[in-house]
Amino acid sequence: MNSVQPILDAFRQHAPQAVLINFMDESLIYDLNKKGHVTKDMTRRLLAMAGKAEDSGVDGILLTCSSFTPVVSDISHLFQTPMLSADMSMLEKAVEIGGRIGVIATVPAAGPTTTALLKKLADQHKKEIQVETIVIPEAFHALQKGKRGLHDELIHQKVQELSAHCDVLLFAQFSMARALQTLDVKTKPILTSPEISVKSIIAEIERREVVLDQR
Repeated sequence: MNSVQPILDAFRQHAPQAVLINFMDESLIYDLNKKGHVTKDMTRRLLAMAGKAEDSGVDGILLTCSSFTPVVSDISHLFQTPMLSADMSMLEKAVEIGGRIGVIATVPAAGPTTTALLKKLADQHKKEIQVETIVIPEAFHALQKGKRGLHDELIHQKVQELSAHCDVLLFAQFSMARALQTLDVKTKPILTSPEISVKSIIAEIERREVVLDQR
């Protein structure tokens, strides 16, 4: 639920013409936190949700949980509708602009997942990077309990810590974007998924439409 408002706000600001339909299985994040990794059952459930989305006639599918990014390449080819992960566009931008990247996550599985994806992207671009990852599960629990101020404060503390030696910071999950709005001092670039993801999915939909028109 905590990922919903950030993406609604991002669409409202960057693509107000878009009509949004939300599909949710909130139990996935709880199961992920229990297991610590994406299981075959979770992938099947994600696949089923994406299927419902395509059946509804949407033009594009945007996932909102970064922990499931690694499975997108395994399932996206099964759909005619363009599908993007929550954070791949943000990760590509981080690798492009930074050599020392700081990652802050609040879901335990998201930290190592994001780190591994950054290193994979850097290898593909033949670029050497250093990644420092901090996971703050207590911030996730605080947000779940409605303690938004505490959630933001815990993230702000790690922002100041990583800003001392990183070129760019990124927040690993959509739900963390609110902490950027309440941050008073920004010393280094901080990337969040919602804005970049919205622009990417709209661009991909438009690109597909151009290709179809040319056929």
